[in-house]
Amino acid sequence: MREWLLHGLQPTSGMHDEHPGKRHSWWQVMCLTGVDYFSTLGYQPGIAALAAGALSPIATLMLVALTLLGALPTYRVVAAESPNGMGSIAMLERLLPSWWGKLLVLVLLGFVATAFIFTITLSASDATAHILENPFFPAALDDQQVPITLLLVAALGAIFLRGFSEAIGLAIALVAVYLALNVVVVGRAVAEVLNQPVLVHDWQDVLATDYSSPLAMVALSAYALPKLALGLSGFETGVAVMPQIEGTLEQRIRGARRLLTTAALIMSVFLVFSSFATAILIPHREFEEGGKAAGRALAYLAHQYLGDWFGTLYDISTIAILWFAGASALTGLLNIVPRYLPRYGMAPDWARAVRPLVLVFTAISFAITIMFGANVESQGGAYATGVLALILSAAVAVTISAARRGRRGQAIAFGVVSAVLAYAFVANVIDRPDGLSIAVFFVIAIIVTSLVSRATRSTELRVTGITLDPEAQRILDTLPPGALRIIANEPDARDAAEYTEKDRETREYHHLPADEPMIFLEVTLGDASEFTSEIELKGELRHGHRVLTVESAAVPNTIAAILLNLRDRTGRIPHVYFHWAEGNPIGALLRYLLFGGGDVPPLTREVLRQAEPELSRRPHVHVG
Repeated sequence: MREWLLHGLQPTSGMHDEHPGKRHSWWQVMCLTGVDYFSTLGYQPGIAALAAGALSPIATLMLVALTLLGALPTYRVVAAESPNGMGSIAMLERLLPSWWGKLLVLVLLGFVATAFIFTITLSASDATAHILENPFFPAALDDQQVPITLLLVAALGAIFLRGFSEAIGLAIALVAVYLALNVVVVGRAVAEVLNQPVLVHDWQDVLATDYSSPLAMVALSAYALPKLALGLSGFETGVAVMPQIEGTLEQRIRGARRLLTTAALIMSVFLVFSSFATAILIPHREFEEGGKAAGRALAYLAHQYLGDWFGTLYDISTIAILWFAGASALTGLLNIVPRYLPRYGMAPDWARAVRPLVLVFTAISFAITIMFGANVESQGGAYATGVLALILSAAVAVTISAARRGRRGQAIAFGVVSAVLAYAFVANVIDRPDGLSIAVFFVIAIIVTSLVSRATRSTELRVTGITLDPEAQRILDTLPPGALRIIANEPDARDAAEYTEKDRETREYHHLPADEPMIFLEVTLGDASEFTSEIELKGELRHGHRVLTVESAAVPNTIAAILLNLRDRTGRIPHVYFHWAEGNPIGALLRYLLFGGGDVPPLTREVLRQAEPELSRRPHVHVG
């Protein structure tokens, strides 16, 4: 079972360019992210009608403008600057050093989890709503919303337990059928509108009666725009699945840009025509809760104008793509989480494998579904909050990147996009504060569990590789036979007096002869927020003493890793000599967790104890 669960365990390096599954053409990967993006047609026209009423076509045109002039250019830049599927998070991570950068990533991961998990649960819940609304479905099961939704989520997880190839293949089939049926439904609806121009005149009369001027229409449409934010849901997943695109790095970037552009154009065309047709052909009362078009406007038109049998076929296609919409979100989570949390030491090592993560995310989706009773509307606020937060972070990252590169025009343009998205985010939070509360809960949960995981994993070796420069290798090669004795030195002045005094104290306290060869080992702290690292051990002769120096994120772990490495290189069991540290042990422990230092001797011994269970092969730690 363990071998099956950990199959395809990804490398420990966080910025690796490998992917555990087979890669595919860009248009095939577009279908995977498209099951999320295109599936919003199942409920987006109804959301627009509820939010803007007769103005929904105008509000949808604004959404399309924001899509093509804002979100699409933003994510085309993100695809080029963060091509390994880490999205805007990786761009923002580079802006802040050390722990501040890690904290920013954890906050953004909270919004990623909010958007992606609610993509899974909301889409499955809406698929269940389509099932229950179909006239051929048994009425006796009308109250089984939660069990049916849980079954859909479980089926999605089962597909991902089998592998990525199955997910891609199914996504291609679902998207092809769904888009073809939507062409028929939307085309039939538009034809109906054209055949009855009186309906268009009635709609224009409503606009003229209810709104004082075109400016008022535009203003009220802009006010309703944040509620249509789910129509932007495919962009973050579009860059998150980039590692699945075949080809070299440059080819994957070009493929991702084609993916984003093609998906945005297809979706924009459908949004414009579907919102126009549904606003004219469907009475507004049918969009409200309990109405026949609530959450299923195009399905309503399919039944109304193409008959129940075609409508049922459309229902089946819509149910399938809504159910599988969580596939792109799950793919994004499976790509992002292993690249961040294990690298930070903020998740167990098994989080680098796909199958355990699938089980974890499926369990979380179960909990969310039960908590919200599989209700679509109640989950919409959290979903929109997560989506807008991610797109806003991408726009800000691209704006800062353009400014740093001296591209003033681009920086201003993307700054305007950021301002529009910031308005949409704030307006959405004010209108639906519960969404922000849920997102904050996810953020806090990720930060707390990450820090606990970091603490529990702090005594791992944390060094993934050690290389020696020529002088360090020469020092080892010229050592006379005998014990390998290391003095762990916290450097100060690094003058002759410092090394002579430390050498004398160590020999006197531990009763070592004056001619016993000794090596000084000095670890300089680098970025203590990093968890794993590859290090280079450098050697030099300093004031007549052999000195090995290295820079790393944690002193005890690095010393332990070097001792084990020297043992394996020389065949000798090393002895390392420390001085006891002064101060409160609790404070020393906190300094170790945050800054990589602290009470080094006992921590080094503990790291060695866990790394080498065989006592006869374990390096010896001496403290005086």
